[in-house]
Order: sequence, then C-alpha cells, then structure tokens
Amino acid sequence: MKRSFQIDMPKVETFNRDLVVAQATEVFHDKGYNATSMQDLVDATGLNRSSIYNSFGCKLHLYLDCLKAYQYKYQKKNSNVLLDAKNAIEAIELLFNMYLEEMISDSNDRGCLITNCKSEMANHDDKITSFLNRDQKNTLDFLEDLVSRGQNQGDINTNKIASEYALYLFSSLQGFRMTGILVQDKDHLKGIIKTILQTLI
Repeated sequence: MKRSFQIDMPKVETFNRDLVVAQATEVFHDKGYNATSMQDLVDATGLNRSSIYNSFGCKLHLYLDCLKAYQYKYQKKNSNVLLDAKNAIEAIELLFNMYLEEMISDSNDRGCLITNCKSEMANHDDKITSFLNRDQKNTLDFLEDLVSRGQNQGDINTNKIASEYALYLFSSLQGFRMTGILVQDKDHLKGIIKTILQTLI
C-alpha cells in the first residue's frame, strides 16, 4: 500500500502588505493601541482575523510594523530637510516647520503616533520599550550630528555640548507636537519655534 505524502507549501500573501500596514496605522493613530480591537483592524484592512494572525502574528506585532513604517516615513522626511537646508539652524527651523504644517492640517488632532505610543505603552511591553529606546537614540544621534555640524560652522553657539542641545531639541520637538494637539494658532506655534532657535544662536 502506497503512502501519500503531503508537502506543506509556504503560505503566500495575496494582499499588499504595505497597504495593510498603512490602513492599520490609521486605526492605531485614531484610537491608540488599547482601544483598537481586532474587529477594527478587520474592518479597516478587509482581511479576516486568521489572515492578520497568519501574516503578522498578533495585534502587537502588527502595531510594531505600523510604528516602524511610521518611523521610516519620518526618517526620510528628516533626511530631505537636510538636503533642502543651507545650514544647521535652517535645517532645525525647517524640521519644526514641517511638523507645524502637519499639526495645522491634522483636523483630527491625533499628534505623533510614536509620541502617543510612548504615552500609552512605554514600559508596558519589552518589544515596545525596545523600539521606543531605539527610535529615541536614532533621533538623538541625528540631532546631535546636526548640532555638532552647526557648532563647527559657527551657526550654533557652544554654550552647551552637542549632546545636551540634541536632548533639548528632542524634548522640544515632542513637547511642540503635543502642544499642537490643542493649540492651533499658527502664530503662537511659530513663536515657540523662534524661542527654541534663539536658544541655539
């Protein structure tokens, strides 16, 4: 009697993964992680629960994929700011203005997905905490390099070392984006940017 052997073929995704992550990101951004249900994600992506679990593992892993995609988008935007700027001070101003324009156009007042995640999920899960720590380090390294370049070129004062100014700018960016959730007056927000820049000149 012959035995038949069944070969398990790898599952092939029949959907656009990037699109699903983008759709899920919108839900997490609107509702936060804890308030987002699996049914919310099913409704937003058009996938059934088993497809989500098979492709992403669980809600937390899908959330992490959304955070990473969001992070990558802003890393590209930050890099473009450097390309458009004539010097470090202008780069920092363009960076804040980029966020300003987004805040003004954010009719739902959702704020930054990663900053929201930090408020809601920091130290609640090791994977989330690790992601947030890496994101913070990457941003601080980016800002420190920018400040150091500005100090070497004489555009930024040397009252503080580059790493201290980088931490100041990092905190200012986060606070600025949180402030913009409730404060929508563009002139007031521009005044905050001006004050921050005056500290560096």
